[in-house]
Amino acid sequence: MKIMLKNQSIERKNSDLCIVTEYPMENKGIDFAVVRINGQYPAEKCAVNQKCTEIVYVQSGSGEVIVNGEKNFLNEGDLILIEAGEKFVWKGNMTLCISCRPAFCVEQHQIID
Repeated sequence: MKIMLKNQSIERKNSDLCIVTEYPMENKGIDFAVVRINGQYPAEKCAVNQKCTEIVYVQSGSGEVIVNGEKNFLNEGDLILIEAGEKFVWKGNMTLCISCRPAFCVEQHQIID
């Protein structure tokens, strides 16, 4: 068992409109983060995780995610699975709970056309 306390979390900015609070579990197989979106991320182009599959729960707010060109409207309580290699864009004002498998690493996250 492992417990991660809020004061052990690490906050980073993907952009001014996308703030990530990571809970480093020191487990390469899975991770967890809370992401606050207030606008669009990425601002231009699309993001892709080359190795991670993400399961995303909309904790609060609403917006949309565009995955491989398909627009999906999201509300509080919705869940979406984004497979490794799928292109995505987040838009809206939402707090997202995201778990990645394997654990997220910045090097495999890319902004592409």
